Amino acid sequence: MKLLYPTSLVIDVDSLKGFSVDLQPYDAKAATIPSQHHDADILVTWTNTVDNLKYAKANLTKLRWIQSLAAGPNDVLNAGFDPSQTIVTTGSGLHDHTVAEHALGLLLTSARRFHEMRDYQLQGKWPGHLGGPQPDRPKDRFTTLRDARVLIWGFGNIAKCLVPSLTTLGATVKGIARTPGVRNGIEIYNESSLPELLPNTDALVMILPGDASTKHALNAERLKLLPKHAWIVNVGRGTSINEDALAAALDNEEIGGAALDVFEVEPLPEGHKLWKTKNTVVSPHAAGGRPQEAEALIAYNLRRFIAGQDLRNVI
Repeated sequence: MKLLYPTSLVIDVDSLKGFSVDLQPYDAKAATIPSQHHDADILVTWTNTVDNLKYAKANLTKLRWIQSLAAGPNDVLNAGFDPSQTIVTTGSGLHDHTVAEHALGLLLTSARRFHEMRDYQLQGKWPGHLGGPQPDRPKDRFTTLRDARVLIWGFGNIAKCLVPSLTTLGATVKGIARTPGVRNGIEIYNESSLPELLPNTDALVMILPGDASTKHALNAERLKLLPKHAWIVNVGRGTSINEDALAAALDNEEIGGAALDVFEVEPLPEGHKLWKTKNTVVSPHAAGGRPQEAEALIAYNLRRFIAGQDLRNVI
């Protein structure tokens, strides 16, 4: 049995040597994979190019399992791999802490207006309106996480990791997911409750996956439900927001602002309207990008794959 692992990530290969598997590195950025590895049974992917994955689909005909280290499998599926023929598992869970941390940073930036302070610094000007005595928790602005009403849309593992920081800082948190209920002490609703929840939201954190069901989930109609002071933070997938509707809402001051780590097209094209919209923070898809404890997930699934058992994070 042969497993190919990418050189695009430093992997502790020694931790995987306890299995009777031939472990071989490959260049995930190359257009091809050496012919001597076309007999691979398992392919671990991380930041593979489109051409590399398409080449793998066409030439690694004996593949039985693909372990992606990304939170979502979009790149693997777009290359043509069929989960009904080849097992595909994701890196769900490997990015929870890093994405939660980034989301927290964007929320604090939004509330404390660090981006505006930086803008003034670059102009050599003192932003006096942001310092000195300030109103405590004004109802018409998002200035603090204390007593803030934070709604997390896409309440999964990342949200569970983010919630303790939010509640420690005094926020009231609610979640949106496919299945309502209570998770980690947080009340979870389904999307049918959005008309009631959005008008009572100070900060909307979006952590939705990128698929047909979430395409433009946040559209013009739903944007209009948010209070004029509400901020939007997106660390999920850019396709979940209608960017034209968002840009219009920002420039018309229909919402407080947006801190975005993901976009429909990345890198964000030169001249795109979101570069210049009011109260907008552009983050270059930096929330994840560093899977943590990837070896543990690979080893767990490899052990179960050899034993013919169900794997973790199967799509």
